Amino acid sequence: MKKNLIIFGNSEIAELAKFYFDRHTDYAVTGFCVDPAFLQEDVFCGLPIISFEEVHKIYPPANHSFFVALSYTKLNELRREKFEAAKALGYELASYVSPHAIILNDGRIGENCFILEDNTVQPFVTIGDNVTLWSGNHIGHHSTIKSHNFISSHVVVSGGVTIEEQCFLGVNSTLRDGITIGEKSVIGAGAVILGNVDPHGVYITNKTERSRLPSSKLRGI
Repeated sequence: MKKNLIIFGNSEIAELAKFYFDRHTDYAVTGFCVDPAFLQEDVFCGLPIISFEEVHKIYPPANHSFFVALSYTKLNELRREKFEAAKALGYELASYVSPHAIILNDGRIGENCFILEDNTVQPFVTIGDNVTLWSGNHIGHHSTIKSHNFISSHVVVSGGVTIEEQCFLGVNSTLRDGITIGEKSVIGAGAVILGNVDPHGVYITNKTERSRLPSSKLRGI
């Protein structure tokens, strides 16, 4: 029999979480909840949605698990707050690990993690609580990803890297081996990081500029 799961959120990420948990795990999503200010409907994805203030009464922790389906808003602070609030109510926080990911770290993965398809997690990696690995990342051997991080798609984390709490790593960013990314750092899309990053660092690459030559003038294409 599947376990009951309540999801916090009513965004596209919450919809995705329902899809993945229902399809690939021994959890069955039975309802959603949000903060009272965001409760504007009674049904989301065909299931009841209620106020977070009432969730422990209607869906008690004794027979329901919980998943916080939020993004990196406020450098993951909002997701962290809801994770801690759900823990304080006594909920077990479920993690989703795609069956289409390659996970070789003997399950050293914390609570409320969201690890999507095509991730490669090499041996001796440690992943903390409340970590999102969107699709297609490489997490190198002996690396540590601490709690409350968000790593977007096709990021390369080389071996022996430490990522402190509440960081964001953008699409196609690359971290060389053996470095430390300080807490609450933002590594932008396409950035290449070759040394340690102090806390609260922001690294953004130049965007690709439009050529003055229009496409109609190109030859051979």
